[in-house]
Amino acid sequence: MTDYRGLTWDHPRGTVALNTAAGRFSREAHGDTLAWDGQPLEGFESHPIGDLCARYDLVVLDHPHLGDALAADALRPLDDLFPGDVLDEWRASAVGASAASYTARGRLWAAPLDAATQVSACHRESVPEPPRTWDEALRTARRVPFALSLAGPHALLTFFSLCQGLGEAARTTGDGPLVSRATGVAALEMMRDAFAHCDPATARLNPIALLELLARGSLAYCPFVYGYVNYAAAPGNPVRFADVPRLTPGGPLGSTLGGTGLAVSRRAEVSDALKRHIAWLMSADAQRRFLPRHEGQPARREAWTDPEVDGSGGGFYSGTLATTEAAWVRPRHPGYTEFQTSASALIRESLEAGRAAAAAYDELEKAHRAAVRSTADVL
Repeated sequence: MTDYRGLTWDHPRGTVALNTAAGRFSREAHGDTLAWDGQPLEGFESHPIGDLCARYDLVVLDHPHLGDALAADALRPLDDLFPGDVLDEWRASAVGASAASYTARGRLWAAPLDAATQVSACHRESVPEPPRTWDEALRTARRVPFALSLAGPHALLTFFSLCQGLGEAARTTGDGPLVSRATGVAALEMMRDAFAHCDPATARLNPIALLELLARGSLAYCPFVYGYVNYAAAPGNPVRFADVPRLTPGGPLGSTLGGTGLAVSRRAEVSDALKRHIAWLMSADAQRRFLPRHEGQPARREAWTDPEVDGSGGGFYSGTLATTEAAWVRPRHPGYTEFQTSASALIRESLEAGRAAAAAYDELEKAHRAAVRSTADVL
């Protein structure tokens, strides 16, 4: 008999389905039990992953943690626990790069449990039609309450999405600049232009807080924010999610992948019952039926393209699928999450201080060079 403990993030999307499933597991696993703790979103984004894996058997993590986790030898590769054909099926069924983001050294280190990326969000009554271009987004920002997602690591993630939308992905290793000067300055200038229309108080609000404002109608539009189906599925569907605006005619849908993976720590002695439980959470049945009915946001493409799931989610999945499929995978080298936090603060503070985009780019690139010099890319 084993008492397993897991750690997820403290939001209904991260807790309700896992807790409900854990209750069933504990009743049916013939002596094994599973209980989940929750940590705030800020901890999920930045808490040292090695510390968490030393204390928990299962950890719901973000793919940029992978470099630190491998450097600390904190995770069990899933091919040690599941047959290759099972992992291949998970990879093939995952929406966008959800599975690829947890793959390194040719092995899968976390099961793609939940898929999300930066998308656009608006209050349905204030903005009946989501802007499809950046020019439309700025015009909308001039007439309704508007925000950029800038708190915690999100200023950098919004910057990455804009760079991607301009046609250049940021580098995922330390070889060269984070992004070219021309693209980086252009993206920062776009953020500066948009920030001029923001309530400054929103710069310190995480995506959940921004979406709460949208649901209440005190905020009307955010062009890049991580999507939460919970807000589109709420009674009255106050929040509508859509693909991000294109920055250039016919240009790419620039977005930075989020979502969560379910990882097994080195400390866990994994029973057959726990393997079956993890495999069930990743199954088409659980992802299409159980997770959506318990406030989860699945990662399987069958769920995202299921009309019933989409309908109960207020059109969230069909409205954001194209952006999710195109989303970019962040760097995953050791030390990246620390850089993500500090670089985001640099961008946010440069916007608040009104510094020139070129000067902000120089500061960002200096921070990037310092970060990559202090670590090696293990992926």
